[in-house]
Amino acid sequence: MNIAKLLNRYAGRKVMLGVDRLDMIKGIPQKLLAFEKFLHEHPEWRDKVLLVQIAVPSRTDVPEYQKLRSMVHEIVGRINGAFGTLTYVPIHHLDRQLSFHELCALYAVTDVALITSLRDGMNLVSYEYVACQADNAGVLVLSEFAGAAQSLGAGSILVNPWNINDVAAAIEDALTMSEEERRERHRQNYMHVATHTAQTWADTFISELNDTHIEADLRLRHTPPELDFAEVVRGYMDSTRRLIVLGYNATLTTAVEAPRQPKRHYDQIKALTRVNPRILKCLEELCADPANEVVVFSGSEMGKLEETFGALPVWLAAENGVYVRPPKDKDLPEEWKCLFDTLPKEWMESVQLVLDYFCERTPRSFVEVRDTSLVWNYKHADVEFGRLQARDLLQHLWTGPISNAPVEIIQGGRSVEVRPVGVTKGLAMQRILGYMATIRGRQAVHFDLVLCIGHLLARDENMYLLFEGHKLEGVTRADLRAAVQQAAPTSHNISSSTPTPAAAAAGAGTGSAAAAAAGGQTPP
Repeated sequence: MNIAKLLNRYAGRKVMLGVDRLDMIKGIPQKLLAFEKFLHEHPEWRDKVLLVQIAVPSRTDVPEYQKLRSMVHEIVGRINGAFGTLTYVPIHHLDRQLSFHELCALYAVTDVALITSLRDGMNLVSYEYVACQADNAGVLVLSEFAGAAQSLGAGSILVNPWNINDVAAAIEDALTMSEEERRERHRQNYMHVATHTAQTWADTFISELNDTHIEADLRLRHTPPELDFAEVVRGYMDSTRRLIVLGYNATLTTAVEAPRQPKRHYDQIKALTRVNPRILKCLEELCADPANEVVVFSGSEMGKLEETFGALPVWLAAENGVYVRPPKDKDLPEEWKCLFDTLPKEWMESVQLVLDYFCERTPRSFVEVRDTSLVWNYKHADVEFGRLQARDLLQHLWTGPISNAPVEIIQGGRSVEVRPVGVTKGLAMQRILGYMATIRGRQAVHFDLVLCIGHLLARDENMYLLFEGHKLEGVTRADLRAAVQQAAPTSHNISSSTPTPAAAAAGAGTGSAAAAAAGGQTPP
């Protein structure tokens, strides 16, 4: 009934529709000014097109909204006075809300919907209009600043509401669009609206919620059991050759209170991170046993490890294992050795500029400059703000300096690291074992106990796979099996770890270490 009345009332004229809350962000004045410009530039359309503008009042007691209402009424009066006749009124303006049935009828008879939001979260009017246009296939002129532009933009005419000329041209395009194009545009939008309903969203949300519950349950099932200290001690006492791999940061270091100064240089912050003297004493006792081979692994630079552990007879692996230094022994070389081929560093200068910029805009964050990698660390910054900045940093890096560089981004709990592709602690450990076998002989890597404890990122947890006998690079599976068969027949196989990021494991014994050594590459 409502549709028939409206069709009879607007017979012979094109109908444009605007349905908005009377608010500054809805762009009602911009819409009216664009329509005024259209009528001024296209006199042939006068008396052939009209705009029905529904402006639902809101915050009527606020002075700014009262001024907006007066401005809209003034523009409407000016346009109707300039282009109206005794039988034609260009703008039908209503300062009230319509009932659901009246609004649906108005949607159905409209030829063009005009939505010119200056900023809008979603704008449901555009979806309602498309849903009611199954027969008429009207054209949707939609602001690019409305959230609906992300989903209905393909079938709409997108406009910048601040550009009056642009909106006026879009009105002409919508009114003169061919039947075929109108129906194709409407088909695209209607398909999206019909399939992405509130019920579909609710079903999808519940389904993903259930999936999350199932995934969490699966993760718990796959969580390695806690380390059995009694079993580790028993295996330690029964073994004759042991490899002990220890992480540095958050494993051997003592946690420090975040500094409260708004700005503090990295050199000042890193001075707060120290190894407990008791831990150094324990390491010294472990190294005193000739059956033990101790490796301290870190992503930090060589100087820091040298300063802290230089006096101990331990293997030092810096920058995620790129550089290694054997224990100080009269029979072993004391210099640092690069275990990887020449790594590209051309990308570092441009990446450091980006990291320095985010260091300036994130209080209490700092940049670690290493020889082969860069780290932006925000562990002392505000947690939530730091995470927001980290997400923004990733966008800057992916679209900027590393878009074509042979590097990868490693996200830690409170850090973002950029390092060359292919550098992992598992792969580095494999090469360290190969280096051990080269300078000390193959029997030196026939370990019957491997204990690996570290605060590892997921990207570096392949170190555990290495000690379980998996191939990482350099040799075939047949080579690994042969290396395992050559190893001593007796070994302690203790496998346990805590979840990432604080991962700890006592891995497989002689066979796995020998296989890893077989896969390691001897440095040049």
